[in-house]
This record gives sequence, structure tokens and C-alpha cells, in this order.
Amino acid sequence: MRIGGYVPCSLSDFPGRIAAVVFTQGCNWRCPWCHNPALVYPEKFTEPISVATILGRLAARRGKLDGVVVSGGEPTLHGGLAAFLTEVKRFGFATKLDTNGSHPEVVRTLLDARLVDFVAMDIKAPWPRYAEAVGTPVNAALLVETLTLLRERGAPHQLRTTRWPGLTDDDDAEIEKLANGSPHIWQDFRPAPAPSLPAQPIQSRRL
Repeated sequence: MRIGGYVPCSLSDFPGRIAAVVFTQGCNWRCPWCHNPALVYPEKFTEPISVATILGRLAARRGKLDGVVVSGGEPTLHGGLAAFLTEVKRFGFATKLDTNGSHPEVVRTLLDARLVDFVAMDIKAPWPRYAEAVGTPVNAALLVETLTLLRERGAPHQLRTTRWPGLTDDDDAEIEKLANGSPHIWQDFRPAPAPSLPAQPIQSRRL
């Protein structure tokens, strides 16, 4: 698992919990308005932080944190995600996954193994505008599968939408329909920050 950033303490990334945030490198989408391009584009990647280093930091914060968030980038692209979460759970932390929802099979596996306590899924746009929003063709059926999985399992979850430039009031209404009663929040668009320095904490809010 490639880790590109780490925030030791956040009060806003895991509802109701004080949490560390671990950011993975790599994403299967290319959102034109992405807030963390240094986690998306390989040419912008810094030297990854080793999993052992992050686990050591988390172990040292037992008793000070309630949970750990794995964000990105897109964490479900990483084959080592389940193993990492297994170690995090052994430390006694609650876990949260931030995902774009494009890999329902990974989310299902994590829920089956009880490795994830909370899932935040991005809803970028109404289905007809999704490719525009994420900069690449999208199989909307996979996103629907993830949404359905979260609802049918009764998994604690939250849907999130960033009001990117070009999103209209009509789009807002369609997105609310997609949320279909799931907890849903809106986030304001923010321009991308200057590139992070290697091994420095990056912005903790994932858009």
C-alpha cells in the first residue's frame, strides 16, 4: 500500500471521533477540480511513507485517538488495504474508509471482515454528468452497487458532494435524489493548494 500523507490528529474527518488520517497515493479518476492532485497523478507523488512507519505512529497514539481514517486518492485500489486495516483494528481503533465507490467488491470484503466501521462515499454528479465530473468514463452500475450495499447492510455511512464549478441547481436536486435518504453533506469547492513537501502532512479534507 502506497501512503502519501499522514495527519496525526483530525477533529473533522471521522464523525464523532478524534482520528488520524492516512492518505493513499493513486486514483482511478481524474477529477478536473481535485483538491489533492499530489495523491492522484504519479508524476506528482512524493516518496511513499512506509506502512511500518505509519503503524508505528498509530501504535504510539493509542489512548489519544478514537479512530483512523484511510483516504486518498482512492484506497480501494490497494491490495494491502485489508491487511493494513487489520493491524489498525488490533490497536483498538475504529476505522473509516473514504472512497469514490467504484470498487464495491472491496467495500463488501471489508464490511464482511468487520474491518470498516464507517464509510464516506463521494457522489460527484448526477449519473449523466459523472464522466464530466471525474474526467474519465465511469460504470455507474458499480457506484449504485456500492450505495445499495451500504444501505442494505445498514453500515454507518455518509455521502458527500463537492459543488465543483459548473454544477447547477438542477444537478443539486438530482444528487439529492441519488442520496435517497442516506446521510448527505455538501462541501464547498476549493482550489488546489501548493504542492506538499515530501513526508509533510497534507490537507486533511478529501474532496
